[in-house]
Amino acid sequence: MSHPLLADAEFHHVGVVVADLDAAAASYRSLGFDEHDRFAVPAQGIEAVLFRLGAGYLELITPTDPEGAIGRYMAKRGPGMHHAAYRVDDVDATLAALADQGVELIDTVGRPGGHGWRVAFLHPRAGAGVLTELVEVVASTDSGQNAHRT
Repeated sequence: MSHPLLADAEFHHVGVVVADLDAAAASYRSLGFDEHDRFAVPAQGIEAVLFRLGAGYLELITPTDPEGAIGRYMAKRGPGMHHAAYRVDDVDATLAALADQGVELIDTVGRPGGHGWRVAFLHPRAGAGVLTELVEVVASTDSGQNAHRT
């Protein structure tokens, strides 16, 4: 089954869950990566650091709420690769089109993410075991994202 909406999407970021955000960020800075931004998303129970990575980002994520999705993920699986994210023009329209094609979704509509981005997730079964995030950049809250672009 082909999904042309995602085939045309751009890489946005890869998300990595870490136990100690400060230590992980220091490790990446020591490798020469430039920290782009640090932010919290209280509704998702996370704090994150973004590093510029070519046309996209590396996102380090740590849970701030042990009962949140990332807190439960960390407790079950430990640190490591969490998701791959792709920029789309319209999260809701993309979700609707994917649902019409039978793709298994976690979110049926976009929700607030970092930087005012609208985000949504596809079930890992839709991406060969990898959690997939869709990111819609809202220009007024872009935080420098327009240069390459959730």
